[in-house]
Amino acid sequence: MSAVALVNAVISLLYFAILGRVILSWVMVAGIRNDFVIRLNNALVAITEPLLGPLRRVLPTMGMMDITPMVAIFILIIVQQVLLALL
Repeated sequence: MSAVALVNAVISLLYFAILGRVILSWVMVAGIRNDFVIRLNNALVAITEPLLGPLRRVLPTMGMMDITPMVAIFILIIVQQVLLALL
């Protein structure tokens, strides 16, 4: 696997993990909590928290809305474009 493909795969994985975590947060707020949903949420938190945690400490809160995933996805897209342009 080339470096370009590896970088692209890792960034895509993080992108979809963040998106999945956001969707699952809405599902869990709606009251749908079974064993599969909880395990999937825990896995997505483990994958995304190393990226979202530090951002959450830096970004200001906006009431009840957490904009950290949106900012993280924006950063991932920028990093992906820069790295792909350099490689």
